Amino acid sequence: MTIRVLLADDQALLRGTFSMLFDATDDMETVAEASNGREAVELAAAKRPDVVLMDIRMPEMDGIEATRLISECEDLAGVRVLILTTFEDDEHVAEALRAGASGFLGKGARPEELLDAVRTVADGGALLSPSATRALITQFLAQPDSCPAAVHERLECLTPRERDVTTLAALGLTNDEIAHRLFVSPLTTKTHINRAMTKLAVRDRAQLVVIAYQCGLVSPAPKPNHSHGRA
Repeated sequence: MTIRVLLADDQALLRGTFSMLFDATDDMETVAEASNGREAVELAAAKRPDVVLMDIRMPEMDGIEATRLISECEDLAGVRVLILTTFEDDEHVAEALRAGASGFLGKGARPEELLDAVRTVADGGALLSPSATRALITQFLAQPDSCPAAVHERLECLTPRERDVTTLAALGLTNDEIAHRLFVSPLTTKTHINRAMTKLAVRDRAQLVVIAYQCGLVSPAPKPNHSHGRA
């Protein structure tokens, strides 16, 4: 199946480069290009891409607000957003995830990393680049009482095994790793995760992870106590 990609970036040269990359890949095609967030939302509605490759800083409407509008639209439930930006800091990661992004990748990523990221997000997976570490993300996501009561109620509907796989997914384990940990098959793991996402009414694995932290199913890792700044 061909993955249909919408490019949203205010730099025409960058859009052209990405477009050539996707169109030269057997399982991908570029369906449209947007130069700002407002265009991205309009084109997402018109073209129904599988993945929107979204920059954060754009004129008229930024990528985070555009991501939020796409994620909140029921008609665009099948559209996934992959944030690609140079602003790979803690706050932007958290804002992008809260807005409904399924993945977050720095613009310094290699072409093959970008292609793999698009495939991961299109398949319903969550993707965070190495510098977007879990400890930093959870510092912003795990706020007291940040989980709505309705979500807490849905959380109670999860079976013990669905809670187990949700917890392990939130810790960053892949389906294969979860399967190995729980002594089940990867297909069984995927089934449990899909059922958990359905019960919690979330779009994809990334949002499942967000809820796991917000509702306290998983505790945030302590931030490393380093005296020096991050590179």
